Amino acid sequence: MGTFPSPSSQFHDLFAEFRQTRGDQDFFATCRSPETCCELTLQPLRRFPLDAAIIFSDILVIPQALGMEVVMVAGKGPTFPEPLKNMEDVQKLRKTVDVAAELGYVFTAITLTRHKLQGKVPLIGFSGAPWTLMSYMIEGGGSNTMSKAKSWLYQHPEASHSLLKLLTNVIVDYLVGQVHAGAQALQLFESHAGHLGSEQFAEFALPYIQSIAKRVKSQLKEDGQHPVPMIVFAKGAHYALEDLAQSGYEVVGLDWTINPQDARQRTGKLITLQGNLDPCALYASKEKIGELVKKMLQGFGCQRYIANLGHGIYPDMNPEHLGAFVDAVHKHSRYFNESC
Repeated sequence: MGTFPSPSSQFHDLFAEFRQTRGDQDFFATCRSPETCCELTLQPLRRFPLDAAIIFSDILVIPQALGMEVVMVAGKGPTFPEPLKNMEDVQKLRKTVDVAAELGYVFTAITLTRHKLQGKVPLIGFSGAPWTLMSYMIEGGGSNTMSKAKSWLYQHPEASHSLLKLLTNVIVDYLVGQVHAGAQALQLFESHAGHLGSEQFAEFALPYIQSIAKRVKSQLKEDGQHPVPMIVFAKGAHYALEDLAQSGYEVVGLDWTINPQDARQRTGKLITLQGNLDPCALYASKEKIGELVKKMLQGFGCQRYIANLGHGIYPDMNPEHLGAFVDAVHKHSRYFNESC
């Protein structure tokens, strides 16, 4: 068992040292500074005994690489001033992306961070998945319904597939580049999977998730690069656990609404599961957090399991309660591991 950090900027917003490091710098300007990203990646490790680091970045750097503008608006979050509104807008996107030129700052940050870590913990790279990125690009930001993006799936299925294929091509190159730069594991975030039903997920999300795993591993092998573990996290995709377990990833991340015992039964014994404490549990007392962690670990068992929250955490949470979560995982997992 281990505890992995979250890539969300919300994780870092908890800490004064993060705000001091960023200062008044624009969020995406921060993402484009390898030195700053390295420092922000290392800060959680200095405060908590985490078992891995995940590079500080954002999933929306890919739409930026495709030529779209994305800005971080205070109190609103990531915003696209000119989202995709029709098929003609898709034609304006770059058809091919030189990821080294457009996203090389992420690769530089990964290499720098690997050196700074000095082998203490592994470094994880990540990307958003095609459907999640597509939904942001059409909605123009966050949405409770994703109705604009979903309307494309029903009204313009061919164009939707074309956009998803374009995103997949960039994601594959981006993830391969992260491994070459020094990432020792990769995570794919299909954060908006819960807005799809099982049929739409099977048509517009799952095939691209599978393709990414297959192509990344094939390309790494062709490049003579050792393979790295890959994690898929499809928030809200309860209906697809079996498919996700067979999608080519070594680890399946779970959100907090999934019962650990059910997940293990449905996915089998050969896949590693990651998750899945309700992030809002961190509002509880430290004692209660310990109880909830113990129950969670008992549910998952001590084999092929990585402890984590079931999603990102919120800016108003007490960092000491996050520390209580990490400490409880280590305390109880040591006991369970001895009894296995």
